Formats: sequence, structure tokens, C-alpha cells
Amino acid sequence: MNHDRTSASSTPDVVSTHSVCGAPCWVSLTSRDVKATEDFYRAVLGWEWRAAKLGDHFRIALADGAPVAGIGAVAAMWQMAVAWTPYFAVPSADVAVSRASERGGTAAVGPISFPPGRAALLADRDGATFGIWEGDLFTDWETWRKAAPAFIRLHTRDAFDAAIFYGEVLDWASERPGCCEVRYEGNEVVLRSHGEVVARIESGALEAAPDPTIRPHWQIHFRVADVSACARAAEAHGGSVLREGPDEAVLRDPDGAQFTVTSRREA
Repeated sequence: MNHDRTSASSTPDVVSTHSVCGAPCWVSLTSRDVKATEDFYRAVLGWEWRAAKLGDHFRIALADGAPVAGIGAVAAMWQMAVAWTPYFAVPSADVAVSRASERGGTAAVGPISFPPGRAALLADRDGATFGIWEGDLFTDWETWRKAAPAFIRLHTRDAFDAAIFYGEVLDWASERPGCCEVRYEGNEVVLRSHGEVVARIESGALEAAPDPTIRPHWQIHFRVADVSACARAAEAHGGSVLREGPDEAVLRDPDGAQFTVTSRREA
């Protein structure tokens, strides 16, 4: 893998500052084919597209004109996994990478400079992949949260152990301004930013499971008006439905990246 180029797979073209610390601030997809990816997500989620500054292999997804996600068709070229990845806002990418490494995580890519910010792609100690972003965001955080109907959930081996890892890496429940609040609710860890639930962590994933859907991973949820319509559109455009209920469906795109559509405010 060429580490000097890989981070371009999904980091945002930034334009304005954010005021959150440790919260998810962007989601990205590494895929194989720009046109096929555009067509699939336009059909399933209604997204439109514009070019990114990073080159022909990259696109920015727009929902009602607002930027919501990054797409990088570089999986084959850079020997990367096809997957959706959440990015978390940090005050220092170097500090976050060092903390992750000290606590048993790994740095796959970066930190790499993309003025006025820097990005890195990491894995926690159970192998779940996540990104960090230092600097200004594509748009302000509140706008992104409203426009990008995204919610994330970590399926992991031990929710409480994972919360300690991420808390120490991302300054959760710290004295830093804008930091996230962490609560233990039942068998889950719930992350809030500015009073809003932005992520959940749940136990149960198996570290060495042959099925990637039950290994530790971050799952991206997109809010939609009609779950069934999204599932049918996915099937009609080369994807598949892994699980479907009245309020939520787990889908897989033609490249193999899985994601969830939900009609709930947060899942």
C-alpha cells in the first residue's frame, strides 16, 4: 500500500472549522469503480455527486446539495479493503496515532497532511478500522449531522474495553472543550456530542470469525424514508440484502461494502 496516497480515499475537501472533539465528523467509502459506485448509491440513497480535489478516482456525495460522504475508487489500485469507514475529529492527528499505538492499535496510513488538515487510518486493538481527521471540516459539524443522515455503531468483542481504548485515544469524557460524553446504558456504551447520540458500542462480535459481518467493525447507518424501497433498489442495482426488518436493513453494495439503512433517528 502506498501510504503517501491512501488517505485521499475519503478525507474531505475542508472549508470551515468544527467545534467537536472525538465525535464522528465524516464517513467514507473505499470502492473499485467510480461510475458503478455513483450509480448504486444514487439509486439506493438518492445521492448526487461532484468531483473532489483529489483527482478522477474521488467523488463527494451530496444529499440535497450538502456534502455527506467521500468516495475513493482506489481499493484495487492501492490494495485496500472495500469498506465504509467513519472519521473522528481530533485536535492532533499525531497525538491520536501515538495514543492508539501505545494502547495496542495500529496505524495503517498516516498521519498525512491535506492542508488545512491531516488524516490517518487506524485499527483498534480488535481490528476495527476507523479514521481520524485534524483540521477544518467540509462543512460545520451541525450541518453535516443534519444533512448526512449518518449514525455509527461499533460491533466489538467487549464494549467496555473498546470504550476505554477510544476514550483515551479520542479524549472522550475529558475536560477538553467540545469533548464527547460517554454513558453506559444497559449492555451498550453510548456516545453523545452536544447532547446528541452519535455512536453506540456493543459487545458480541467475534475476533476471528470467518464471516466479516460478525468480526469487530464500525457499521455506518444512513437514515432513509423507506427502508424497503432502499433494499429493493440495492437488489436491482447489483447489491444484496443481508438482513431486513420493518425499520432497518443491512445492505451490501456490488463491491462488497456493507452499510445499514434505518428509518429511526438513531439506531
